Amino acid sequence: MAFETAFTMDTSSIKYGPGVTREVGHDMKELGTRRVMVVTDPNLTKSQSVSVTLEALRKEGIEAVLFDRVSVEPTDLSFMEAIRFAKEGKFDGYVAVGGGSSMDTAKAANLYATYPADLLTYVNAPIGQGKPVPGRLKPLIAIPTTAGTGSETTGVAIFDLLEMHAKTGIAHRALRPVMGIVDPENTRTLPKMVAACTGLDVLSHALESLTALPYHQRPAPESPRMRPAYQGANPISSIWASRSIEMIARSLVRAVENPSDEEARGQMLLAASFAGIGFGNAGVHLPHGMSYPVSGMVRDYVPEGYPADHPIVPHGMAVALHAPAVFRFTGPANPELHLYAAGLMGANTSGVPPESAGELLAGTIADLLRRVGMPNGLAAIGFKPEDVDKLVAGTLPQHRVTKLSPRPVDGEVLKQLFLASMTCW
Repeated sequence: MAFETAFTMDTSSIKYGPGVTREVGHDMKELGTRRVMVVTDPNLTKSQSVSVTLEALRKEGIEAVLFDRVSVEPTDLSFMEAIRFAKEGKFDGYVAVGGGSSMDTAKAANLYATYPADLLTYVNAPIGQGKPVPGRLKPLIAIPTTAGTGSETTGVAIFDLLEMHAKTGIAHRALRPVMGIVDPENTRTLPKMVAACTGLDVLSHALESLTALPYHQRPAPESPRMRPAYQGANPISSIWASRSIEMIARSLVRAVENPSDEEARGQMLLAASFAGIGFGNAGVHLPHGMSYPVSGMVRDYVPEGYPADHPIVPHGMAVALHAPAVFRFTGPANPELHLYAAGLMGANTSGVPPESAGELLAGTIADLLRRVGMPNGLAAIGFKPEDVDKLVAGTLPQHRVTKLSPRPVDGEVLKQLFLASMTCW
């Protein structure tokens, strides 16, 4: 087998600062757009973030049409509704305002309105056909309102495939927004649990991309066109991931406990973008792969601060509850790197032997989960050991991420990891 010898570094342009949402009209006009689809979810329809965006676009003479039917944790059905709206609207640009759900929905609407196809055409194999995007998309600017997904910097769109009861997605550089407008004024109203879940998603993005299988240990693609967006850890992505971990360690608890702490909120937003640059090129691995069936198989759990009209395991929570067990497992793959990650989080690594590296990182993560009010493992959100076989079955097809694990996994390994995730401490 020939191994990869190259990696690429792609990201969106980033504009950061309090109040910079007011510049989105100028930015979209510079991109030559005249009719723009503004994508958001119903909880944000009347928000300041959306109203400022619409006003800024219209002030520049751009026709701004609001689509506010994004599902929090999107599904194939909600994606298709947005795609139909985009096709009918004949838009020449897109603006997403919201969390990862809004940004990912805008990416999908842009893709399928520009290059119409069956939904599974571009979806990652083996669930979908995994065909590459044929060319460039219309300009998309992403305005995050949560410090979480980093989707403003990535070419990834994630959704629930309802018939599978699991998440999957589309990953291609062409989906990446041309710009992320990162404005701390857009995160002021986040409930504590939402801030905690989105912040932990950032942390796991950074930890997973830092510890992912190195790019040069992956099989070489058949052609440069087939090089995946998630390439494996590389020297540049690791710089962004490392800095993000440090920022989260200093700011997450502050941002959750005190929403008026503007410095902490700003640092978390930046950390999300930093982590997005890292994992958008390196990729994520097992905590994300294992999270997808957990979110898809939720029964009746509704966390505080989320809409009570339907059960939900927030993405960041689903990821974080697996992180202690996963990093305990991956520690032997590179003990030095796991000790480094624990040190970035503030752990004392002095005198810790290599064989304890994974345990130290796992314990450091579990301590942070407690501090921000996460439930204690899968059992606390309604899962039982008898669910594990279905959870494993939902994880095995997630090759895009599972194959980036620094230690290989099969069904039996995943079963043990899910069982170990029933409690985190």
